[in-house]
Amino acid sequence: MEEAIVKAACAIGAGLCMGIGAIGPALGEGNAVSHALDGMARQPEASSTLRTNMIIGCAITETTGIYSLIIAFLLALNVF
Repeated sequence: MEEAIVKAACAIGAGLCMGIGAIGPALGEGNAVSHALDGMARQPEASSTLRTNMIIGCAITETTGIYSLIIAFLLALNVF
């Protein structure tokens, strides 16, 4: 019985980890793209610099989602 409770808690924890871990990158990337597009609309001559910085920022932001995915896999596979 206790083993079933632990497995259920791991599954719930993995689901919560992915759900909550996906909120931050989604909001961060949406905000970054929004402001980059606003800057490109205001200053078209700076669009290449803004685009490069936006892509780098989105890549860094996405690592948070990847970390939460790894933790969710570890919890789902009962590694801990």
